[in-house]
Amino acid sequence: MTAATRNDVPVALEGDGVELRSLPIGGGMSVGYISLPQGTDMGPALKGLPDDACQCPHWGYLLKGRIRMRTASGEEEYEAGQAYYWPPGHVPLALEDSELVEFSPTDDFKQVIEHVVAQSG
Repeated sequence: MTAATRNDVPVALEGDGVELRSLPIGGGMSVGYISLPQGTDMGPALKGLPDDACQCPHWGYLLKGRIRMRTASGEEEYEAGQAYYWPPGHVPLALEDSELVEFSPTDDFKQVIEHVVAQSG
């Protein structure tokens, strides 16, 4: 059994106020602690992935803020206090300073993180 508080989880991605901490916690899943400043549009960083969107599913909880999730079938907004499931094929936009905790398949999430790091390099 693995427990991971935010500050114990290593930073996997940071820049322009965005911070992603990620750690495998078992069962093929990773926990992610994510901070997105208002106005953060992940679209440019996801360009080049299939459908120019994140292909990793995420289950999580929005601790703070508001997120607009764009998908092939439209847009949906999420706000603090909501749990969510985002299937593959999504692009987030932070409408407010936002903080999330989410669980994702480790291998899929690692591929997306590596792509975003390469895009920002």
